[in-house]
Amino acid sequence: MGITAGTGLIAALSDDVDRLTTAEPDVRADAEDSVHQMRVATRRLRSVLRSYKTLLRREPVAAATAELKWLADLLGVARDAEVRADRFAALLASRSPEDISPDALAAATARLVAAERARYDAAHADVLAALDTERYRTLHDLLIQWRTAPPLRSSRAATPAAELFGFVLHRDQERVESLIRAEPTVSPADRVELLHDIRKSAKRLRYSCEAAEQVLGAAATELGSRAKRLQTILGDHRDAVESREAILERAAGAEAAGESTAIYQHLAAAEQSAADRELDRYPAAARAVSSKRPRQLVSDP
Repeated sequence: MGITAGTGLIAALSDDVDRLTTAEPDVRADAEDSVHQMRVATRRLRSVLRSYKTLLRREPVAAATAELKWLADLLGVARDAEVRADRFAALLASRSPEDISPDALAAATARLVAAERARYDAAHADVLAALDTERYRTLHDLLIQWRTAPPLRSSRAATPAAELFGFVLHRDQERVESLIRAEPTVSPADRVELLHDIRKSAKRLRYSCEAAEQVLGAAATELGSRAKRLQTILGDHRDAVESREAILERAAGAEAAGESTAIYQHLAAAEQSAADRELDRYPAAARAVSSKRPRQLVSDP
């Protein structure tokens, strides 16, 4: 008899919980990239619980995913500030000396880079405070327990793993495909948000594929890689769009203070070009996700 769905999910959850708990000491020490790693681990675990919810009892999983969202949101504030600070610093460094005066550069650096680093420091302090709460400790202890004993539904846990995992991948892939099909029909004003929804669905598919690799092997790995590429392209697009919006917002503040806004216009144009480049890559990545299906796909078990 092959591996059961319950056994396969326990293995996937164990790996995901380990990723989260391993990142915690580094976050406390403010190690490089640690907030990003813990945020990804938290989101990944929440996504896997959602994708494989048919295997799990509803009430405890709903409560746990709500707590994981709380943690991910806290980490997200810090991570977003960290990303923006690095992105703004790189954009400013790419300007040639004749593009901007020293005074204008100093003012823009303060409004863009220094402001985001201050936001990161404040958000990181909030994360540290949260990690010391009973709320986080309760979540941490629950996840440690779920490494070996998640709240499985016994009737589904005995299902052959290949059957149920194949169904989950099929369903998550269909969700991405339905959004991709809708994308050409929406207005330009709605397109950015729909592309963001496609990215989130691609990320969910990626994580469900990665959780299924021990069960479905290369088929899950390949589909997960294609989903990751789509997620990355649309994530880079979203970062460029949001960066441009933030730059224009800071430009308004600079103008109100009587400062030159020329550098902000240059940076905003650069981010528009970056967003356009990612959109050029999107169609091929979208087709790749739709063209590949795991070998083991079944109807709803």
